[in-house]
Amino acid sequence: MAFYSKENLFIEFEVATKKDKSKKKEIYDNRIQFCKDHIELRKNNPSYYDGIDINFSNLLSAWSSDSPLDAFYKTGFGKTFAEVQAESEADKLEKASVN
Repeated sequence: MAFYSKENLFIEFEVATKKDKSKKKEIYDNRIQFCKDHIELRKNNPSYYDGIDINFSNLLSAWSSDSPLDAFYKTGFGKTFAEVQAESEADKLEKASVN
């Protein structure tokens, strides 16, 4: 039987996020530690995560990068956040000029 559910993990991650955001500058220390802890726990107790398809190693890689936002956008869109935003703005301008 699984010890964790996605809902529990999301709540735990939100706590880590709030701790990180309570600092004056943007940090990711608690979110990084969250990923490290779950990587280790999953390795030692895989049954705790039955039915959970979260890849903590990929999350750790993204949160450990210089720009986690860009890392997530690169994974999902193959482009940085700024590149996706620029394309979106260009599309809006193009649609506006057509109308």
